[in-house]
Amino acid sequence: MCTGKCSKVIAIPLYILAGVSIICNIIAFFPGWKTNYAEEEREGKGDRITDEVKYMGGFIGGGLMCLIPAIHIHLTSSNGCCANRCGMFLSIGFAAAGVVGALYSLATSALVLANGPVCLFLAPGETVPNWGRPFMNNSGNYLGDSELWKTCKEPEDVVQFNIGLFATLLVAASLELVLCGIQMVNGLFGCICGTCGGKEEM
Repeated sequence: MCTGKCSKVIAIPLYILAGVSIICNIIAFFPGWKTNYAEEEREGKGDRITDEVKYMGGFIGGGLMCLIPAIHIHLTSSNGCCANRCGMFLSIGFAAAGVVGALYSLATSALVLANGPVCLFLAPGETVPNWGRPFMNNSGNYLGDSELWKTCKEPEDVVQFNIGLFATLLVAASLELVLCGIQMVNGLFGCICGTCGGKEEM
């Protein structure tokens, strides 16, 4: 497969993964599929949204920082095997930006899975439930113990909600990282060795 066609193969899944990352990050602002928690936080009633959600790792990192490289990478394949060397060279830089974005999304997703969500829970020794992060010092051990998930009273099923979204973001970011890494190598080959077409533009 020539470098131009390889770029097209890489760009298309990057579009999908970037879209998935953006959607997951937006949905994460509405735990339990409800908007009232975001509204309560906006009104200053305390933390209702998990901190890492606000870092926008999926929207900025896995989303925009991978979507823009995907567009350029796709453009380098627009002429098929005759993609030019300059375009392939630039795709290395764009792919590197995608790697940084994917790493950011990966880090924030791993962090929120390790620390758990913000929820209403009853802490040991207290009689009134408060909002906080009951799994903060759990080192992610809660992930494998569904009984512990009942610790969170509100939002409803927030632990499952967070695990589903951020596990998806984690997988998407990992795939983006691999694809952008491959494109960096592909771009290098296309720049140094030339493309496989009979015609080549500079």
